[in-house]
Amino acid sequence: MGYVRIVNEISPAAGPRPGPEAAPGRVVLLTTSHRVAPGLLSWPAWQALRTADTVLCADGAHPQLPYLREAGIAVAQASPTARELVDACAGGRTVVVVATGEGEPALTDGLARLAGSGRVAMPELELLPASYDLPGARLLDLVQVMDRIRAECPWSSRQTHEGLAKYGIEEAYELVEAIEAGDRAELREELGDVLLQVVFHSRIAEEDPDAPFSVDDVAGGIVAKLIHRHPHVFGEEEAETPEDVKEHWLRTKAEEKRRTSVTEGVPLGQPGLALAAKLASRVRTAGLDVPLPAGEGIGYRLLALAVGAEADGVDPEAALRAAARAYRDAIKDTEAARTTGAGAGGTVEEEGEEGEEGE
Repeated sequence: MGYVRIVNEISPAAGPRPGPEAAPGRVVLLTTSHRVAPGLLSWPAWQALRTADTVLCADGAHPQLPYLREAGIAVAQASPTARELVDACAGGRTVVVVATGEGEPALTDGLARLAGSGRVAMPELELLPASYDLPGARLLDLVQVMDRIRAECPWSSRQTHEGLAKYGIEEAYELVEAIEAGDRAELREELGDVLLQVVFHSRIAEEDPDAPFSVDDVAGGIVAKLIHRHPHVFGEEEAETPEDVKEHWLRTKAEEKRRTSVTEGVPLGQPGLALAAKLASRVRTAGLDVPLPAGEGIGYRLLALAVGAEADGVDPEAALRAAARAYRDAIKDTEAARTTGAGAGGTVEEEGEEGEEGE
């Protein structure tokens, strides 16, 4: 990643450009990410540090300082004002400021005011990212926050896999609802809630005395699985269509699982329509001819509907949810009409509660 340079030209109001003996010099604001190990800095950053006349840092406990000093770079602990920093650059000197986590807003604001005044010969100002976040870096923050919550929160510290199981189900359904509603803000929030469940369970698993594992083990496992099941991406296999990809996936999955039945791995605790559709999908994919069980009652009729929907490429669970939402809207319309007709006779909710108590 390149660095961003902002050159402040001397304002015409400040008079002619000074000669070499009065050159305004250079200020380099060096920023780092706490998500990258200290000491791992970019090459331009090391060059700026080694060639600087002065290196300053306001935080004497800055995590980068031990590594800079180990590299032979003298760092002075100081918090200069904008005017003091400009004066320190006089004569063409270069001053590097190792920014704290806040980014030195007071200093940068002061430099901006001086530059805007037009009365000061400003040094060249350069913002140099010495380390920066890679995609996914904020996941490290989530792991750190979860670790502290697990250690310090009276509720979180007592949770178990079993106790949290119901929340995993709830969050998954809320995610599906956000997807079906098309609400982007809600989708982002619900994805975060599902991610929290993964990190929370992983943190609890670290404490298991017999078979502990961490979130890194969880991530490492899924990375290995994805690579193995995508030989057309990470290997020498070829896949030009979604059908080719599915064939690779099913073949590698079969090699991994060594299952004796297509029903293995199908969670029986999922909603009934989804379960029926999943079983039907396994049967169809395996090329089996399995007649539907004969029986009476609504359960067998629903089974036939679910299997038929799957064969037509329809998710019966999603279809029923869509129909249920339409039913919910119809209920609301009826309630609104009743409320309007009731006038001052109370709300629909109040009438409903009274009826339930009477029953």
